[in-house]
Amino acid sequence: MSERTLSVDALETYLRCPRRYAFAHVDEVRRPTADSDSSDRVDLARRAICDGLRTGELERDSLEEAMFERLATLWSEHDERFHSLAQRRFERRVLEATVRAYVEAVGTTHAAGIDELRSTSTAGELIGPALSLSSTVSISADEAATTRSITLESSVDYVVPDGASLVGVRFVPTVDSLGLLRYRSDWEGDVAELFADHFDPDDPTFEPGPVGTLLETAAVLDGLRELCDRLGLEGRTCRYVLIPLADRSRNSVNWVSETVETSVEAIDLTDVFLDHHTFGMTHEHRNETVEQRLASVVADLVSERREPASGWDQIETNSCPDCAYAVCCPRYISRRVGFDG
Repeated sequence: MSERTLSVDALETYLRCPRRYAFAHVDEVRRPTADSDSSDRVDLARRAICDGLRTGELERDSLEEAMFERLATLWSEHDERFHSLAQRRFERRVLEATVRAYVEAVGTTHAAGIDELRSTSTAGELIGPALSLSSTVSISADEAATTRSITLESSVDYVVPDGASLVGVRFVPTVDSLGLLRYRSDWEGDVAELFADHFDPDDPTFEPGPVGTLLETAAVLDGLRELCDRLGLEGRTCRYVLIPLADRSRNSVNWVSETVETSVEAIDLTDVFLDHHTFGMTHEHRNETVEQRLASVVADLVSERREPASGWDQIETNSCPDCAYAVCCPRYISRRVGFDG
């Protein structure tokens, strides 16, 4: 039986700074973020898309209309403060363009896949948002030759079949934190080196974004395998896909006609995560190196280790400048405040 539950979000926070993890996930200190309004708007699009998929509509126009209707209802209840009515209208058009782009890119295909899966799976919810997944990580206990089981909680917004695979889809604001993972399609080479270097105390590499994403992918894929068993879909491989819904670089705005166009691109993390040696041994989309490191990070976190293995220099350079908890961090303050004796 699992003795403790952790979220995958906590893992990346811990990689960025153990003290930040303590503030956010142990002490539960609330912090406003600069992009909180943007995240709230992404949540509106996420809910509208999921509710639209839940209607069972398969034709593009009908599916899009179902999502627009739900978005209109959610938007009428959205109380974000805008500087003008013009900005409020603009942000709604951006959301509508995002939903339209989603339907065009993958929406109808995924709706058909979900409909097929509903007719063949034995039981279980397929659509969220925030469809809960869980996986178990075994770590060494204090007593010799014993282990503890830690449950990792993650989520996807819906699952859809793709050939012999079950795909977990998660909506995110952007994929900026993926770094190198956005531009590589294989684990071997640059990605494997970056992953190893991040944990090397003698190497200056500090990449909590992509490294945390790889750990998250391991947890999500394990959770999807457990979901496959519950749905009676044993034998399927699993894949993990991110879909960014607030990538402003893809927006095209015509201020004369007051129209917005955008595009949506799904990012499949499976191939860049997959270790072909492990796949050959297990016939599952796994990566032994990442999974072993995941267990190590979880063990450090559970043991309440608050000192990073590679020291504080990289954290102070890369994490402290944008940390909302810096003003209440004794270490940060002590490094910047001096007293004449």
